[in-house]
Amino acid sequence: MKKIVIASENQGKIEEIRPHLAHAGFEVYSMADFDVPPVDETGTTLLENALIKARALKNVTNFMVLADDSGLMVEALGGKPGVYSSRYAKHGDDDANNQKLLTNMADKNNRFAQFKTVIVIIDQDDKEYVFEGELSGYIHTVLEGEHGFGYDPLFIPVGYHKTLASLPPSVKTRISHRKQALDQVLVFLRQRG
Repeated sequence: MKKIVIASENQGKIEEIRPHLAHAGFEVYSMADFDVPPVDETGTTLLENALIKARALKNVTNFMVLADDSGLMVEALGGKPGVYSSRYAKHGDDDANNQKLLTNMADKNNRFAQFKTVIVIIDQDDKEYVFEGELSGYIHTVLEGEHGFGYDPLFIPVGYHKTLASLPPSVKTRISHRKQALDQVLVFLRQRG
C-alpha cells in the first residue's frame, strides 16, 4: 500500500484529511508517527509555511508528504489574521483566537472573509506540487455551533445561514476550502497511479 504522511499535529485537521487519503488507497501517517524536530512556521504566506512543514517532515521520511497551511482572511482587518490565524491571540488557542476576532470585528460593518488553504505534496523524488482552495463567507457576531475547530463557530459560508460549526460535519467537509484543495490533490494522486 502507498504511504503518505500529513505534516501536522492538529488532530482536527488530520481527521478531516485522513479519510480522503485512505479512501484513495493510502496508508496515512502524521507527524506524531515520526521524530520530527519542532517546526517554526516563519513564512509570511500560506505557501511558505506549507513548504516549511513539508520539507521538515521530508527530511525524516522517504514517504510522500502532504502539508497544508490555512488562514482566515478578513477583509475589514486588511486580510488578518491570515497567515497568523492559528496564533492570532497571545495564547494561540481556538477560544482566544475567536475572542480576539470578535473584539476586532465589533465595530465593523464589512464582515466578508475567506478561508484559504494551500496544500503542498512532496513525492518520493522530492518534487513539490501545490494545490489551493478557498471558501468565502462572513464573520458572525457571536460564537455558534459545536462542530469543527478553529474559526468554524464564527464563519458563515456564502449561501448558508449557519456557521461552519453549526452545519453537519458532512456539509462542512463537502464545501470546505481544505476539501477543495484536497480534491485537486486526489485527482493528482489518481493520475500518478
